Amino acid sequence: MAYEDEPKIIHQHINVPDIRKIGVYEANGGYSAWRKALSEMSGDEVLNEVKASGLGGRGGAWFPTGVKWSFMPKPVFPKYLVCNCDESEPGTFSNREIVLKHPHILLEGFMLGCYAIGCNHGYIYVRGEMMKGYAVLRQALAEARARGYVGKNVLGSGFDLEITLHTGAGAYICGEETALLSSLEGDRGQPRLKPPFPAVAGLYAKPTSVNNVETLSNVAYIIREGADAFKQYGTEEKPGMKIVSVSGHVNRPGNYECPVGTPIRKVLEEYAGGVWKGKELKGFYPGGSSTPMLGPDKLDTPLAPKAIEAAGSILGTAGLCIFDEDTDIVHVAARLIRFYKHESCGKCTPCREGNDWLVAVLRRLDEGRGKDGDLDMLLDMAGNIAGRSFCLLGDAAAAPVVSSIKEFRADFEKRITNPPDEKIFIPLSIANGH
Repeated sequence: MAYEDEPKIIHQHINVPDIRKIGVYEANGGYSAWRKALSEMSGDEVLNEVKASGLGGRGGAWFPTGVKWSFMPKPVFPKYLVCNCDESEPGTFSNREIVLKHPHILLEGFMLGCYAIGCNHGYIYVRGEMMKGYAVLRQALAEARARGYVGKNVLGSGFDLEITLHTGAGAYICGEETALLSSLEGDRGQPRLKPPFPAVAGLYAKPTSVNNVETLSNVAYIIREGADAFKQYGTEEKPGMKIVSVSGHVNRPGNYECPVGTPIRKVLEEYAGGVWKGKELKGFYPGGSSTPMLGPDKLDTPLAPKAIEAAGSILGTAGLCIFDEDTDIVHVAARLIRFYKHESCGKCTPCREGNDWLVAVLRRLDEGRGKDGDLDMLLDMAGNIAGRSFCLLGDAAAAPVVSSIKEFRADFEKRITNPPDEKIFIPLSIANGH
């Protein structure tokens, strides 16, 4: 079956002309779930329907959304819902497409989330570099307000809701929920110690739920069609659909919405048209650049969290990055580490110092000046970053290094041309005191 004929939830109307305009969105069933919730359901009923659907967080954690919402204490006010629209993972661009093409499906899901947890003021945090997306959301929010979907006494229901759009300053670390909250409060975007978790003390030290764009964009369908309709797709453990962002050496890069559990091979070969120029597959990241690389032998792995973990990687955001047979894996690893070094917030020593050293050694290898012992040094350094940094950015930086060496050690060994010497190698940035 061609991709265009496959069932979809978020992408069902995403290519309808002018769907980002509220009139067209309403003509295609838009805001019917919001009206239904306000007129026929309590907030608890909305929450329980989402819980019954089994919707997991599509931002990478896959934690059940309804369960996450249920952690919010009921008698505490105010409480907040925050939409994480700070998509920054290299190889992931599903949220951006939703915002640019289909903003009202996000807004409707966000409104329903606010209603479910009893939140009267929600925040949508938009990545700083995505100003076009911010402008689209601002226009969509203005349209929704004009229709009475936002504001005092929404649609005569007695429920008040205010929504604020906020732009970041372009920091990858603000995709981490507590760093996002710090940035939203006006502080430096750095992760916080957990516990307390945001559900206890989040934005302005009040109970807060942080949810991803794609997660919230599924909620209107669940309330409109029911939890069972959502559960007809995907697996028993992780129901529903997942948008896979396919990039790299493929004939048709783009976003493809498919049921959770769809084999990677199907997405690559049927939807994305296979590896470009008739070449063979060398390797791929299944969930964005922060996930361990897999080889061609893992191509039949289902796109489901446990299946990907069993294969040796992480599904994450399902950013499927494809590399053909001619790819220089050493160069890929060197470029990625430069990104993670640049995006480190500098709060903890393993990430701040460790990534500097990884960059230095990988740059040397990339330039063909590797030394005996460099690979063991890289693995040792990565092992002292992963699991030892304050947040998961350290793990994200170490993963591509360790997995690349594991899968393609021969490629790295070809760059080792010099014997070891007794001189201690000090990265230039460290030598200069940076």
